[in-house]
Amino acid sequence: MILKNIVPWGRSFKEYKEIFSLSESDLGKSILGCGDGPASFNSELTSQGGNVISIDPSYCFNSQQLQSRISEVYDEVMPQMHTNKDKYIWESIPTVEELGAIRVSAMEKFIADYVQGKKEGRYIEASLPNLTFSDKQFDLALCSHYLFLYSEQVSLNEHIKSLIELCRVAKEVRVYPLLALNGELSPHLSNVMSELNELGFSVSLVNVEYQFQKGATQMLVVKSV
Repeated sequence: MILKNIVPWGRSFKEYKEIFSLSESDLGKSILGCGDGPASFNSELTSQGGNVISIDPSYCFNSQQLQSRISEVYDEVMPQMHTNKDKYIWESIPTVEELGAIRVSAMEKFIADYVQGKKEGRYIEASLPNLTFSDKQFDLALCSHYLFLYSEQVSLNEHIKSLIELCRVAKEVRVYPLLALNGELSPHLSNVMSELNELGFSVSLVNVEYQFQKGATQMLVVKSV
């Protein structure tokens, strides 16, 4: 893995709660965060006494390397947000500048927690579809901004394998968003849902209150029956 190829862009604990419709009961469960990158969800939930492990291939790098790459990505992403601001709903986040401040705050919390979190086994270098966790080790697995979003880069077969693996290690899986990078519904979604249904999983689309990217109004919820 090459550091230059990763795009660390972390979301906050508040955003995780909204995009995955996490209740107080959910936050008390054992949680796996998949593809968390530099999100502050782990740091903030842990500080509240929560039980969460985050996985991401970028956790092979140290905090200094990640901090340097975060700074580079910020300068790359922010001009793109200005160019594409019509694809977003600027209500809960009123401006591009405010978005930048929210992202920076989340990523700073991650960096401040990263070394300790690695020592405690809360940040683990891993990637789908091969996980080393035990069957049903987690109550809930959350996959943020990876599956479906990268539909061109991740094949249909890899999507199916990844979700089956997440269902192996967790009793319930939630995935958001369901849009690809082009802003359209992922071409894999229908086939993934059909395949998982045939394998005996409970599969549903659930509305979320979070509104930022236009059209990103639902999450996929998969449970073992």
